[in-house]
Amino acid sequence: MTDQEQRKRIALVTGASSGIGAAIATRLAAAGAEVAVNYRQNRDGAESVVRAIEAAGGVAFAVAGDVSVPLEAARVAAEAAARTGSIDVLINNAGVLEFGRIGEIDPDSVERQFRVNTFSVVHMIQAVLPYMPVERGGRIVNVSTNLSYAPIEGCVVYAAAKAAVITLTCGFAKELGRRAITVNAVAPGATVTRMTEWLTHDIRQGLEAATPLGRLALPGDVADVVVFLASEAARWVNGRTIIVDGGLA
Repeated sequence: MTDQEQRKRIALVTGASSGIGAAIATRLAAAGAEVAVNYRQNRDGAESVVRAIEAAGGVAFAVAGDVSVPLEAARVAAEAAARTGSIDVLINNAGVLEFGRIGEIDPDSVERQFRVNTFSVVHMIQAVLPYMPVERGGRIVNVSTNLSYAPIEGCVVYAAAKAAVITLTCGFAKELGRRAITVNAVAPGATVTRMTEWLTHDIRQGLEAATPLGRLALPGDVADVVVFLASEAARWVNGRTIIVDGGLA
C-alpha cells in the first residue's frame, strides 16, 4: 500500500510490545497505518510503543490478549476492527523460543512453543478474515525464522514450530488469493532482541563471522521487509517466505 492508501487503515501486529513486533508497528505507523499494538503481558512495553508512535505523529492503540487462545484471538481482532470496522493488515509476530536439547525437552515446552508460534497464526487469520474488506482485500505477513531451514542444537522445537508457519503461509495464500488477500512470511536470522539475550559471546561472534554483512540483525532490518510485504508494491508477491538474515552462510 502507498502511504496514502494505508492512511486510516488498520494494521494489527501481534506480539508488538518489544523487539521486531515493536519495530514493525512503528514502521507501519510511519507509513500511515493506524496500528493496533497487541501484547499478552508486557503492557508497559505496548504503551511505550504507542506513545512513541503518537510522538512521531502516528496513530496507535494497545490491545491486550493471548492470541494463542482462539477466544482471545477473536476478541483482539474485534477490538482492533472496532476503530474503523475493518482490518487491512495482519502481522503475526507473536512468538516464544525455549531452549532444549533432545533428551531434555519438556513436553509442556513443545506444546507451548507450537501453541504460540504456530497455532496463533491459524487463530488470528481466522479471527481477522471477517474484518478484511472484500472490495480491497488485505495483507497478511507471518514471522518465521531462518532456523526453519537450518535448525541448531537446542532450538529444534522452535524451528519446527516456525517451519509450520512457512507451510501455513504457502497454503493460506492459495486459499485467500481469490479474496485479494496476500499471505507472505519473513524468516529472520538472529536479531538483537530479548529473545536472543541467551546467546553467549562466542555464539554471537560466530554468527557475526558467518554473516557476510558482519553483524546480527536489528529489529528495523526485519520490519522494513515486513512493511514492504504489507504494501501495494508487494501486490504480486504471494505465498512466499523472504529470508532476512544478511546472507548467513
